[in-house]
Amino acid sequence: MNRVRLALVWAIVGTLIYDMVYFGDRTMMADVFPQLVIVRFGIFTPFALFSVVALRRWPSALNYDLLAVGVAVLGVLLPMSVAMRSGSPYLFVYQNGNVAAFLFFVIALRPRFVTILIGLALMCAVQFTTTKLSGAFDDVVYTGIVTFYVTLAIFLTISAYISEHKDRLNFLNQLRGSLLHSQLEQKSERDELTGLFNRHSLERVRSSVWRADGGIPCVAIVMLDIDRFKLFNDVHGHMDGDGCIRAVCHCISQEIGASGTAFRFGGEEILVLLPNVDCEAAFAIAERTRIAIEALGIRHRGLDDGQVITASLGIACGETSRQSLGDLLKTADAALYEAKRHGRNTVFPPRVPPQ
Repeated sequence: MNRVRLALVWAIVGTLIYDMVYFGDRTMMADVFPQLVIVRFGIFTPFALFSVVALRRWPSALNYDLLAVGVAVLGVLLPMSVAMRSGSPYLFVYQNGNVAAFLFFVIALRPRFVTILIGLALMCAVQFTTTKLSGAFDDVVYTGIVTFYVTLAIFLTISAYISEHKDRLNFLNQLRGSLLHSQLEQKSERDELTGLFNRHSLERVRSSVWRADGGIPCVAIVMLDIDRFKLFNDVHGHMDGDGCIRAVCHCISQEIGASGTAFRFGGEEILVLLPNVDCEAAFAIAERTRIAIEALGIRHRGLDDGQVITASLGIACGETSRQSLGDLLKTADAALYEAKRHGRNTVFPPRVPPQ
């Protein structure tokens, strides 16, 4: 697609160079000069302009390749189809000018490799046919012309293959670099154990919520802590402890859905940020999450038989124009402390008053 975008530039440059051969036509091919003017300015130039318009209208790699071949073959065919009827003694020198068309096709237009093979084959066929039909060259000279253009086509083919191979490698390296950057970015913002966002990413999310334009008027925060998790780790071991945290965090993510963003704030402490959620809705989400965590049924052998992992939750909510993230975190943390003081496995305040 980059080549399609450059089509206009190459059309102007290539057509200008091609039409400047007008001066060579006048001096070397004087007997067929009027016909050469017609094919250069009346056929080739309009076709080149049409190619640009067609690519702008229907941009695709296939259309670019087809038009590139068309430009290249016409660039050789049109002047040679006229020049082969000339009696000029300069025909040998004149036909060498088609080298520029070969070079322009491969180096400047740079279609795909298979297209280059087809284009070079067609251009060679035109060159060999028109020079043979001209009758101006004996067998030795004609063989030399064929050998020269075959050699040129071979070198251009090798050059095109190497160039396209390097382009593909560069493209793959760019993809790998982009993927690596994305992975590193994700790792820098995600907690490796739980998959939740980490505290580092909280600042980025904060700036999107507490915007200068006040686009998000209110926000709620839920601070969650797994009850008696240190005892769970001591009794069950750290492997089971990690599994417990992962299960609880997965449960939290499912319950909040698209309503907010969850962060691993500490060891077993989770922060949920709920933009555009009022106090009543925040309580409903927190209570639903508390029930869901208990329903996981993760047995806690450090407690009495039948007891399972639970969580305590503290809520804070307010207007972004009046309270900062730090203010809400302090309020939510104090509410979480009260939830634990009131016996754990609860949401505090039990019903959050409107702000």
